[in-house]
Amino acid sequence: MGQKRWAISLPFEGFSLAEHVAIAKEAEQLGYSDGWTSEVDGVDGFSPLAVVAGTTQMRVGIAIANVYTRGPATLAMTAAGIAEVAQGRFCLGIGAGSQAIVEFWNGGKFEKVTQRVRETVQFLRPALAGERVVFHGETFSVEGFRISRTPTHPVPIHVAALRPPMLRLAGELADGCIINWLSADDVRKSTAVVREAAQKSGRDPESVEITARVFICVDPPSPEAELGVRRHINFYLNVPVYRAFQKWLGREAILASMWNAWDAGDRKGAVAAVPQQVMNDLVLWGSPEHVREQVRRYMEAGVDTVFLQFHSFVGDGAQKREAALQAMRELAPTK
Repeated sequence: MGQKRWAISLPFEGFSLAEHVAIAKEAEQLGYSDGWTSEVDGVDGFSPLAVVAGTTQMRVGIAIANVYTRGPATLAMTAAGIAEVAQGRFCLGIGAGSQAIVEFWNGGKFEKVTQRVRETVQFLRPALAGERVVFHGETFSVEGFRISRTPTHPVPIHVAALRPPMLRLAGELADGCIINWLSADDVRKSTAVVREAAQKSGRDPESVEITARVFICVDPPSPEAELGVRRHINFYLNVPVYRAFQKWLGREAILASMWNAWDAGDRKGAVAAVPQQVMNDLVLWGSPEHVREQVRRYMEAGVDTVFLQFHSFVGDGAQKREAALQAMRELAPTK
């Protein structure tokens, strides 16, 4: 893909969206090329992009918009709205999320996951190009939708992927592949699947942009910070899709004690059972120089764009805010 891109993951914890006007402007001055959001249980993933795109010339992206929680036409219209603000600087990241998000929180059915993402890409391509779409798939159908405000610039579609079926889908159809919860050493295993699928589909393997969200603990080493990292890992890696992903990466044995404790209802035991090696593999912390070197390792392994997601687990709200800003400044690409 050529030039590597250092990005920030938004929004910052403890800051209002209005305050992100100043954050985005400073991030751009510091040399960050992109601002990417997530969408789990905070604000939606699109609103912060409107703030950043309207304030700076940074590229913006969502990683990810869930393919189940918005209908196909609503997803296309929402993407078109951000594309109108960003004017050629918006990437639409889509993915399936998890059973909790889809079923427990939004009343959907978390099924035929890879097919749902595939069909969403197949629908979005013509829809965002302004075509009238009649689409009959296995997971949804659309009868005669045409967007009335067609984006004036193409909207790249990125697919979030963990295991081979989705990684192959990203290589076959998408402009980019979004990965997370993996170490720099794991990157090559994931990207190899993407590149091979792209080549088999007659595409240039290097044309698929690889993006990764990397978690950074911005707190100085302390028992409280370590407990926060352990809880953060538990929150994610006990979700079935991430548990299966870690097994595919080869961590079944090292994470067995954590999973066994969780399955037995022993939440404290599960937190205590997170191995130090997994903490070091999946969360970056330490001096700015050490973290910067680890970010570069992701890029050397094949990641084109890294989103730095800052986490603070200690102190009050003011301390957390300052820690995030300090990390953004210390890890700036211009340093």
